[in-house]
Amino acid sequence: MHASEKPQALTLTTPDGALSIIGNGGFVLASGWTDDIAALSSLVHKDFALGADGQVIDRVEVDDAHAVLQDASAAVSAYYAGSADGVQQIPVKQLSGPFRMRAWDVLREVQPGETLTYAEYAGRCGNEKAARAAASACAMNAVALFIPCHRIVRSDGTLGGFRYGIKIKESLLARESSILMN
Repeated sequence: MHASEKPQALTLTTPDGALSIIGNGGFVLASGWTDDIAALSSLVHKDFALGADGQVIDRVEVDDAHAVLQDASAAVSAYYAGSADGVQQIPVKQLSGPFRMRAWDVLREVQPGETLTYAEYAGRCGNEKAARAAASACAMNAVALFIPCHRIVRSDGTLGGFRYGIKIKESLLARESSILMN
């Protein structure tokens, strides 16, 4: 991370409610449908020392934000305007073990309008028998929307869980499905 930068957070208004994004050093570190920056910052990996040693997260408006947050804001606006491609291009940073890191990379390859079951997702990650580990990768994803864990569903086609609620997951999937129809 750039030593001169302080972590920043911004909150956007979306049709699905408040979407907050935390960024620093050219990366989105956390994002989700909440305006509770403290709760969102708890998802950031401890190695990023977010908020440690007096490092305060500055809440900013888009015009005053780091470039990555400005880009993320533009991608979110485009997403809600009907162009779902840009959100997966925003640089993100998370840390975990090898399977989960691979799983998050694989999630970025799942295209808007496409859904996978947890078993199919595990297979794309290299181990079709690791559905529970794949589900755990979704649950531990700190950068919702930018890594689209909402596109993973249960084997019976039901939605399964989502940190920010099933209504938002339904809305995101419906939005992406309608984008494909146009």
